[in-house]
Amino acid sequence: ETQSSEPMEEEEEDDDLELFGGYDSFRSYNSSAGSESSSYLEESSEAEHEDREAGELPTSPLHLLSPGTPRSLDGSGSEPAVCEMCGIVGTREAFFSKTKRFCSVSCSRSYSSNSKKASILARLQGKPPTKKAKVLHKAAWSAKIGAFLHSQGTGQLADGTPTGQDALVLGFDWGKFLKDHSYKAAPVSCFKHVPLYDQWEDVMKGMKVEVLNSDAVLPSRVYWIASVIQAAGYRVLLRYEGFENDASHDFWCNLGTVDVHPIGWCAINSKILVPPRTIHAKFTDWKGYLMKRLVGSRTLPVDFHIKMVESMKYPFRQGMRLEVVDKSQVSRTRMAVVDTVIGGRLRLLYEDGDSDDDFWCHMWSPLIHPVGWSRRVGHGIKLSERRSDMAHHPAFRKIYCDAVPYLFKKVRAVYTEGGWFEEGMKLEAIDPLNLGNICVATICKVLLDGYLMICVDGGPSTDGSDWFCYHASSHAIFPANFCQKNDIELTPPKGYEAHTFSWEVYLEKTKAKAAPLRLFNMDCPNHGFKVGMKLEAVDLMEPRLICVATVKRVVHRLLSIHFDGWDSEYDQWVDCESPDIYPVGWCELTGYQLQPPVATEPTTPLKAKEATKKKKKQFGKKRKRIPPAKTRPLRQASKKALLEEDLQAAEKVPSEPTPDEIITVRVKEEHLDVAMADKAPSPELPVPVENIKQEMDD
Repeated sequence: ETQSSEPMEEEEEDDDLELFGGYDSFRSYNSSAGSESSSYLEESSEAEHEDREAGELPTSPLHLLSPGTPRSLDGSGSEPAVCEMCGIVGTREAFFSKTKRFCSVSCSRSYSSNSKKASILARLQGKPPTKKAKVLHKAAWSAKIGAFLHSQGTGQLADGTPTGQDALVLGFDWGKFLKDHSYKAAPVSCFKHVPLYDQWEDVMKGMKVEVLNSDAVLPSRVYWIASVIQAAGYRVLLRYEGFENDASHDFWCNLGTVDVHPIGWCAINSKILVPPRTIHAKFTDWKGYLMKRLVGSRTLPVDFHIKMVESMKYPFRQGMRLEVVDKSQVSRTRMAVVDTVIGGRLRLLYEDGDSDDDFWCHMWSPLIHPVGWSRRVGHGIKLSERRSDMAHHPAFRKIYCDAVPYLFKKVRAVYTEGGWFEEGMKLEAIDPLNLGNICVATICKVLLDGYLMICVDGGPSTDGSDWFCYHASSHAIFPANFCQKNDIELTPPKGYEAHTFSWEVYLEKTKAKAAPLRLFNMDCPNHGFKVGMKLEAVDLMEPRLICVATVKRVVHRLLSIHFDGWDSEYDQWVDCESPDIYPVGWCELTGYQLQPPVATEPTTPLKAKEATKKKKKQFGKKRKRIPPAKTRPLRQASKKALLEEDLQAAEKVPSEPTPDEIITVRVKEEHLDVAMADKAPSPELPVPVENIKQEMDD
């Protein structure tokens, strides 16, 4: 009787969710409306839902915070709190009501309203009253797995960036690109900030999975077993069982998608295994053939997709306030509000800026800090004057609270006794405004908690506006002679030649001393990156763009990233643990748009438009690209009308700039498909948040 009643309760709960606008993604996951069979996924979802109702599981992904994170706030001693309605993480003192159960009045009212609706519905259905009514909008994450992995939302962000399935329409065919050129992709295990990085070594050649059979003429969805021929990041090359050595029907897919399952999934969910039509008559005893092929083989863990979804839950939410570097003056920070979260990447809106005055970075980026950080360490911050025209923006209407310190990546503790960095010391550092250069630099100011203000020697600014904050443990600063020892071209100060520059002579001439070697963090993990590996990398000069890229050089833990199709002057140095590099297939997995390589010659007559990207004022003019003039796409007018003076100035740009006009900072342009440009919504009407970032909907 107990076993027979469980399916009935599950069906009734599904009805509850449907009645109040919920979404039963498990039916989509099964891809069969008539299927009434239960599975390990349903059981896990139900158990997780009950545990959360009993208060045994948190509603927020606290376990995703960076390792070693304390459970109390730094300095303040306040306790962390989790909103029982939306799952947001905050401090108890900032939460609403005496019980501190909710982050805002709206969450408290929503919780109460949903509980009443659930209680009324339960009485109408004849269910006995429970001690605690179910909150209908808090369906367990594992119950949303199908819809979550199948679609990360559709449309565009307010800045015009396509997301979800709209981004996939513009998607770059990684599989064909890798296979045609015999490229190798960096394994997922190299990237510590991406989903399931610590379990991806289990994905290997020869592993068996159950996938959708695309070579079938049956009216319903059927499946077949396939073998992994090659792994490239999140993408794998599969071959249906029965084709043996015939590679003509091999196909690529992303292991994070919902149509790839471990062996046994079809049996549990009453799905049919049907061989592809092409080889249907090849064997008469397919069951015996499969048994022989499956003996001793490996497959995905049964909870693979559940863990994938859990690892794609991020603690940052729309409306959280934080401090971020001011892109117009990197020596100071500004107050900003989280507008969008996609795959752990944050779109931030400056509080005192326009609706398109945004900044993209990863949640573990060293460029963002909790509110109060600048004042605490002695860093400059721009006084915020809230703009009246931003009052109606969704992100500002939904301000929850300040992002608490333990949501940010924890920096290494430093000990200043026995000698520390001093003002005036010289070192080598990656130029924050031209990330392809390692320059001679000076420590201009020593802040608290191990932070340093550093400037590039010979820089154009004399007022300190180009100072940049690095932590003492940063892997972007190096001791003197680091470049010489590792055969890297050092960018010397103005008036010096790179091939004749000598640190000894320079220190003597400037009457300065080099920072001691022992103060630098020179540890090097076994990161696994090799020259020639392909990946997806953020263009840090235009951080909303993620591009197809190659590891051009490996120097200990330092990687030189080359953007495919672009000249080497756009290369950037990054650390091997940088949160701005991603494995192949990450954009497809999260629904983020990937910028394809710039083709030197058009292979097919494509009718494409190029949307002019909003340029950052401090980055100056854009350098010319390497493709010949005949292959450069025509520019499309920006959505925001340009001033006449800007248009006239743009027309008068000389083909060969004079030395005084050359600006070393470079930015790239974003390429959008014409079909997507036509479907782009008005920038004044942002796409609803729930369609953009489903990983934030609890």
